[in-house]
Amino acid sequence: MSTTSGRHRRTRALPAGLAVALAAGGAGTYLVAAHDGADAAPAGPVVVSTTAALEKAFAEAGPGTTIRLRGGTYYPAKSLKSQADGTVTSRITVSAHGTEKAVVDGSHLPEGQWLVAIGGDNWTLENLTFRNSPAQGVVVTSSTGGVFRNLTTHDNGDSGFTLRGDGTDDNLIENLDSYRNYDRAHHGQNADGLAVKFGSGGNNRVVAARLFDNADDGMDLWQWASPVRVERSWAYGNGVNRWKDTAFEGNGNGFKLGGGGANAAHVVTGNAAWNNTQHGFTENGNRGALRLHANTAYANGADGYFFLTSPSRLSRNLAVDNAGATARIGGRVVSAANTWDTDPEGRRAAALLGGTDPATAYGPRRADGSLPETRFLTTGETAIGAGMK
Repeated sequence: MSTTSGRHRRTRALPAGLAVALAAGGAGTYLVAAHDGADAAPAGPVVVSTTAALEKAFAEAGPGTTIRLRGGTYYPAKSLKSQADGTVTSRITVSAHGTEKAVVDGSHLPEGQWLVAIGGDNWTLENLTFRNSPAQGVVVTSSTGGVFRNLTTHDNGDSGFTLRGDGTDDNLIENLDSYRNYDRAHHGQNADGLAVKFGSGGNNRVVAARLFDNADDGMDLWQWASPVRVERSWAYGNGVNRWKDTAFEGNGNGFKLGGGGANAAHVVTGNAAWNNTQHGFTENGNRGALRLHANTAYANGADGYFFLTSPSRLSRNLAVDNAGATARIGGRVVSAANTWDTDPEGRRAAALLGGTDPATAYGPRRADGSLPETRFLTTGETAIGAGMK
C-alpha cells in the first residue's frame, strides 16, 4: 500500500461495519480503524478485534503500519502473508494491544499452509502467540532488520519459528517460547522449536529463547552458511515421542549447530541444554570454527558436547550427567577451562550445581518477557557454565 501526503483516503469497507482509512503521520503511514464507515483520527495504529480485520490489515500493511490485536483468539482462513518492506524509521509492527493476550490460531487453515509468512524487511512482531498451524508457525524469508520479541509458537505442524533464505540479515529473536511442534506427515523428523535453515545472512541473534518438548530439535541451524549468535537460551525435552507415533523419527538435540555442507562459525554463549534425547550441543557436521563459551549440558540422552570434525573452540563449558560422553571432541577442537578438562569424571561439576529441580525454569516469564528467575543448574561461579539468566 502506498503512502499519501497531507490527506487520507478510505479503503473498501471491512466486514462487521469496520472501515480502514490510510493516513500519513510523522512516523509513517498508519492503518486506522473506525466503526460505522466513519474515518478515524489520522495518526495511530489499527486496533483489530476480528479475524477479517486482521487479515485485511496484514495484507495491506506498508511502511509505518502498526497493527494491534485486541485480546482473544483469531482464526485466519488463509496464511497471513506479506512481502511489504518497512524502513528503519517506519517499521511495520504487529503486536498485542497493550497487555492484552492475543492468540493467532491456525486450525482453520488448509493443509500445508504456514500461519505467518513474512518476506519483507524491518518488521516487528511482539507479544503474540501463534499456534495450531497445519505446517510452520511463523516463517521469515530473506528479511533484514526484523525484531521478533516476546512470541510464543506452539503445537504447529512443523517448526514453530523459522528464519530462511539468503539475504537474511540483522534479525533479532528475543524471548521466544517455542514448544510441542510436531510434523505428523514426517513423523516428527522436521519440527524444531526454532529453525534457522537453508540460507545465509549476517548479524542474526537469538536471545533468551526457551525451545522445548519439540518433536525434532530445540534449535536447528541446518544448511545455514553464516554465523548466528545464540545467547542465554534453553533447550530441553526435545525428541520425546509425545504423540504416540509408532513410526516416530524425531531427533532430539538441544542445539544442532549446522550440517548439510554449510560451514559457519556460530557463536553460542550462556545457553543450557537438558533432558534432550540426543546431544546437548552438536556441530552436526559443521566444519566451521564454532565458538562455545559458558554453556551447560545436563542429563541429555547422548553426549553433552559433540564436536568431532570442526576447528571449534570450547571454553568454560559445563557438562554433568549426560548419558553419553561428557564431551566427544576431535583433534582440531581447542578445549580450554571446561569442566572435563580438569574434572573428567564430573564430580566437581556436579557439586557446583545449585539445583537440579527444573520447576522454576519451567515457570512463567517475567513481566517484560525475560526468562524466569531460577537456581536450576546455576553454579555460583560466573566463570563456568550458563548463568541461567
